[in-house]
Amino acid sequence: MSFTVHSVPTPRLDDDARRTRTGRIKMLLVLLVCAAPVIASYFTYYVIRPQGRINYGELIEPQRTLPALALRTLDGAPVDAQTLKHQWLLVVVAPAGCDAGCERRLYLQRQLRETLGRDRDRLDKLWFVTDQAAVRPELLRGIEGAQVLRVGRDALTGWLAPAPGHALEDHLYLVDPMGNWMMRFPAEADPAKIKRDLTKLLRASQSWDQAGR
Repeated sequence: MSFTVHSVPTPRLDDDARRTRTGRIKMLLVLLVCAAPVIASYFTYYVIRPQGRINYGELIEPQRTLPALALRTLDGAPVDAQTLKHQWLLVVVAPAGCDAGCERRLYLQRQLRETLGRDRDRLDKLWFVTDQAAVRPELLRGIEGAQVLRVGRDALTGWLAPAPGHALEDHLYLVDPMGNWMMRFPAEADPAKIKRDLTKLLRASQSWDQAGR
């Protein structure tokens, strides 16, 4: 008795593998199409930075680190400049005489801090007095809670600077908790727009910035 052996079909493993790869590629393409709007929005927000995200205050680039300023209290006691760190600072610069513009900026400084609600303890008010004259007692009563420190104007100009065409005293300046001057607000600034910038910055820094020194 003899047997005739016919060829047995070989499993089409290659075809199965090819179909699997094709299916995976199609699935990835579908996922990519679905994710494209999300990817595009992140790219636009973080890379292109549309006009709507521009800050009202002017960002200082590069930021300027707090120098070793020779600070003194109104009573003449020395203050280490490094003690200003670990808190956001909204800064006014003016001589002790404090004209009408200075008073407006001190008032705006106080009001802006209060509008921050529960975040207000993360922002300190600071007035750099640039001469040795006496400050009016009624003015000090009106800015209760603010730090008032004397420092030479020339020393400050090595750190802070006005916009072109303006004086050092015309602006509010923002210093971050690491001691970097990082933003300058326009002269005759819009309070609502400053508040918007402050709110964004405080919200963005919540993970690493805590209230108080």
